[in-house]
Amino acid sequence: MIVKTLIDVVLHLDKHLGNVIQVYGTTTYFLLFAVVFLETGLVVTPFLPGDSLIFAAGAFAAIGSLDIYVLYIVFLAAAVLGDTLNYHIGKEIGYRIYEKENVRFIKKEYLMQARMFYEKYGAITIVLARFIPIIRTFAPFVAGIGEMNYIRFLSYNVVGGISWTALFTFGGYFFGNLKVVKENFGFVIIAIIIISLLPAIIGFLKQKIKA
Repeated sequence: MIVKTLIDVVLHLDKHLGNVIQVYGTTTYFLLFAVVFLETGLVVTPFLPGDSLIFAAGAFAAIGSLDIYVLYIVFLAAAVLGDTLNYHIGKEIGYRIYEKENVRFIKKEYLMQARMFYEKYGAITIVLARFIPIIRTFAPFVAGIGEMNYIRFLSYNVVGGISWTALFTFGGYFFGNLKVVKENFGFVIIAIIIISLLPAIIGFLKQKIKA
């Protein structure tokens, strides 16, 4: 039931977000902040929409329902603060999760994929992972476990946050209200998700082939 609801929300994000804006007005900014903050800040909520939500919000900014500059600052703050929280959680309790066979609410295979990604690309993972769902949620957590220097982490965190939120906020703003996009919004969201996941899928397949 929960999975079905999430799929419906993602595929009809434009309609759901439109309803939220009508009902909550400016409070919508706080709700958008909360979703992106939780998606990037807690390893138990990687299923929340990130790329697609930011893109959809940008599209609503283009028709005047939201302020594009306020929106961008809200998403940027949520992204940077979320990763910062995730880093500190990983630093404090992450090692305990590695020691356990099964962890409730956390899929260890996602954690291991993020770890492999981190081991392959190093600190730049914090930037690259921004554009990959699921890996995005686990990367700062893994960096915290590995005790990556915080100042170094913060610099990559900010660069990644700026580039990720700018791409999808302004991408939605400039392209979200094109006729072809509006008429096929669900397919566009699916395309965004698939394209975002491609690097992780390719990396996973390469590891399987090597094994």
